[in-house]
Amino acid sequence: MAERLVIVSDMWGAKKGLWITSYLGYLQQYFDITFYDCLQLAGMETLYDSDQEICRKFREGGIETAVRQLLKKEDKPSYYLTFCMGGTIAWKAALRGLPVKSLYAGSPGMLHLEKKKPNIPISLLYGGRDANAPSSAWAEQIGTKIEVIPNFGCQLYTDEKIIKKVCLDLLESVMTKLYVTKKAV
Repeated sequence: MAERLVIVSDMWGAKKGLWITSYLGYLQQYFDITFYDCLQLAGMETLYDSDQEICRKFREGGIETAVRQLLKKEDKPSYYLTFCMGGTIAWKAALRGLPVKSLYAGSPGMLHLEKKKPNIPISLLYGGRDANAPSSAWAEQIGTKIEVIPNFGCQLYTDEKIIKKVCLDLLESVMTKLYVTKKAV
């Protein structure tokens, strides 16, 4: 039986998410995948025109609504692959008991405001040109590591080279974990 992978979109959801099909193409043969549009989780319209407007709506209750919805929908331990606001939603849900085997988050927004880290394996990936990336001091204080890819911005996860890298990283970490677990038994 395939491992379960939950994918949570970026703040634009499926509206601007054609790139997500590349992730699905690479990963569907290895995982049982569930996909969530983070705008739908937050109960938000898809009519917003700007990043600023969407971010404001997420800050003003959208994140909390999305966290509650994810907690209602998910009760099986799963791997999580998230993007932008989806990473923040999964992080906060994990702090509140979401059963997460590991979290791989591409450019999760607003994490620099977090004071606590979920007690799960976490991989954070940011572009070197992402003005919203947390500082290395924050990462050290909270007890996590950040991988930074030079010459990319906040939407690095939409680039085909990065898509391949993320998929390989995720597969390697999951397969290594499964191998070590089976070997120990």
